[in-house]
Amino acid sequence: MNFKKTLVALAAVATFSSAASAETLSVAATPVPHAEILEFVKPQLAEQGVELDVKVFTDYIQPNIQVDQKRMDANFFQHQPYLDEFNDGRGTSLVTVTGVHVEPFGAYSSKIDSLDELKDGAVVAIPNDPTNGGRALLLLQKAGLITLKDESKITATPRDIADNPKDLDFKELEAATLPRILGQVDVALINTNYALEAGLNPSEDALVIEGSESPYVNILVARPDNKDSEAMQKLANALKSDAVKDFIMEKYEGAVVPAF
Repeated sequence: MNFKKTLVALAAVATFSSAASAETLSVAATPVPHAEILEFVKPQLAEQGVELDVKVFTDYIQPNIQVDQKRMDANFFQHQPYLDEFNDGRGTSLVTVTGVHVEPFGAYSSKIDSLDELKDGAVVAIPNDPTNGGRALLLLQKAGLITLKDESKITATPRDIADNPKDLDFKELEAATLPRILGQVDVALINTNYALEAGLNPSEDALVIEGSESPYVNILVARPDNKDSEAMQKLANALKSDAVKDFIMEKYEGAVVPAF
């Protein structure tokens, strides 16, 4: 028997056995910061026998559909109000596994340096989905630009505005497109993940931004049938680790805030 060949064969068998025993967990995520955070925890999960397969999406619809239809195991891109609205509107039953971070929502402009400079009739772009559109209006209300009929309604739309002293002209557009049309409007209310992708620095460029008290914690989402699986819980624990907290604070410098 060739001893060297035997060792090589045994090593190959061990490698194959290790790979075969690893459980793959597929997670849909938007690019920044969600996919970046998932990529950061990949090595930690690999050591625990979980191979993390991250698929990047640039919209807010497909990640939930993919998980609901069991094409993906989980997703990481949304907050609870959005998930609640999606489940209600689509008849899905997706569930929260754990909260991870907050992305303070902000207002941006390439035409003015302060909301005080906003002229009467200015065009303001907000997301067209109910939860993020309502979030934008609540932030503008907090800034003193409008008053809503129900001052705490998280799914408010422009039709719910009671007082609009500057007669602002609201345009409701898909959230992902808002950074691209920033030069075509006076102000755009942009989700932080899209702001970061567009090279905007929320802590420096936003004219007004949510505080740390924001209720919009971004969550890891799965289905009722797999939310308690061993692999999913390993991912949840990894996302709430001190290493991830340090990574978020150092990399995003306040544009993303740990929620644990």
